[in-house]
Amino acid sequence: MGPTIFDVAQAAGVAASTVSRAFNKPGRVNEATRQRIVATAAQLGYQHRPQNRALSGLRHRTIAMVLSDITNPHFFELIRGAEQRAKASNVTLVIVNAEESRRIEENQIRDLATGVDGFVLASSRLDDEVLRDLAKLHRIVLFNRELPGLTSVTFDSGAGCQQILEHLASLGHQRFTYCAGPPSSWIGAARWAALSAVAEAHGLKAHRIGPYAPNVAGGGAAADGALRTDVTAVLAHNDLLAIGIIRRLAQRGVRVPADISVIGFDDIFAADFVHPSLTTLAGPGSHAGRLAVELLIEQLTARSQREGEAIRLPTELVLRESSGPADRLDRFDGVERA
Repeated sequence: MGPTIFDVAQAAGVAASTVSRAFNKPGRVNEATRQRIVATAAQLGYQHRPQNRALSGLRHRTIAMVLSDITNPHFFELIRGAEQRAKASNVTLVIVNAEESRRIEENQIRDLATGVDGFVLASSRLDDEVLRDLAKLHRIVLFNRELPGLTSVTFDSGAGCQQILEHLASLGHQRFTYCAGPPSSWIGAARWAALSAVAEAHGLKAHRIGPYAPNVAGGGAAADGALRTDVTAVLAHNDLLAIGIIRRLAQRGVRVPADISVIGFDDIFAADFVHPSLTTLAGPGSHAGRLAVELLIEQLTARSQREGEAIRLPTELVLRESSGPADRLDRFDGVERA
């Protein structure tokens, strides 16, 4: 097989998508960069084929992204980045909803298998054994899930949880409750493991309750459960659950953050509009989507140098109004805990 677009990209020190634009949409690339790419391609003997774009390893030119719950805004940026990367390689991206169901997820993969070249599985709820069996049959990249031997893209839970606990400790908090999401959520388990592991180092006592449905409706039960634990801060599995917690606390006359702080994960667009606005841990969703698709395309075209690698992207704690000091002595005055 002759040199590919990925060979040119590596030799020229640019992304494969930049090489694609240099040949297909030259006006969108800096002229000096375009000339370097063209010269590199000529030196390598790369022949540009607009109808192929060096993706001869893709029979269908179609890949599927299977989402655990398509209604979760957390996936919006992921989808946007994935679509951008797929489009740059002239590949069709199919979006599939698993509806938080292992059965539906597995059935969707099986039904699509003959018509797509590979899968990005986002927050997969499938068992490890099932994923390993699927990886023997299909090219797979995981998002929000790690499994030895499979290529994955996640956000750095350990560093992110460290940021959260440093923030709470600096505000004088001594106890917090983590409201867990679905039992089959790998990222949820990873977050709790990180939180419980480093809590003691920050002088914090960690408590876990749940599981709860990872949506706004699930926040009612989560808030009631958290109030019974007598803590000054609540961490929610995701922003949707955190927003539901804030709403339920308001109904019960509990002030956020004066009486209790609430922190979420994901930084969805609604986090900035809920009242009070939500402190949350953010990750580069669009970049994660582009990277997951790029890793899958590299596998499909036999150009992967990172197959089986677990890539962890940095996170950032976004401070808003829902977290505050824990120095009040009159918390929950008049509030029934039961």
